[in-house]
Amino acid sequence: MHATIDPLDVETFAKPAQQRRFVAAMNRIAASRIPGAPVRIYISVRPSTRNSPKWESRLAQITERLPDGVEILHYDNTFTNGRPYDWDSIVDSLDGLVVLAEPKRMGSRVYFLGPAARLELRSLIAHKPVLLNSHNLGLIPVIDCKSQILAPEDAPRLKLIAPKKWQPDTPTLTAALNALTPAAAGATEEERAIASGHLAHTVVAAPPR
Repeated sequence: MHATIDPLDVETFAKPAQQRRFVAAMNRIAASRIPGAPVRIYISVRPSTRNSPKWESRLAQITERLPDGVEILHYDNTFTNGRPYDWDSIVDSLDGLVVLAEPKRMGSRVYFLGPAARLELRSLIAHKPVLLNSHNLGLIPVIDCKSQILAPEDAPRLKLIAPKKWQPDTPTLTAALNALTPAAAGATEEERAIASGHLAHTVVAAPPR
């Protein structure tokens, strides 16, 4: 009998060309970073998680996984009683997005995003670093995940599947975190380009969809 092939048993769902384009785009962002300019990252999380007693510890865990010096935004410190939720009012000022989604079950690599989180992701995925925060694997570039839109059509959700063999030393994560690292004061454009450009030569595999 032939062994059953597990479609999730891969390092990434991305094609090599997708991964190369992603790394190159992240390198351009890193090289263009202005020294001293703030780097703002929004953490997308559903209300039930924000209201959980474990929210502060999970927020601290995500912050620890991100580069030092970034400005962390989330619903509670961005949209207050005097400023209702309005994604369009902040999206252009963001440098990246981390999606904190709940797994299908404990230990699962399948995650579900609600309609609001899906729209937040869609608004940035094409040109900024967008990461999934996984319970088991840490931060995973969404480009490395498999995605599927779920009904209903009027408010679709998004299913993200993390690859089983994904490793944190993947060039996509290295490039994404580099793109989210504030530029050191006094660094020249040439120095930033050298610091980020070497990553483009380490690309091996690819992104998903």
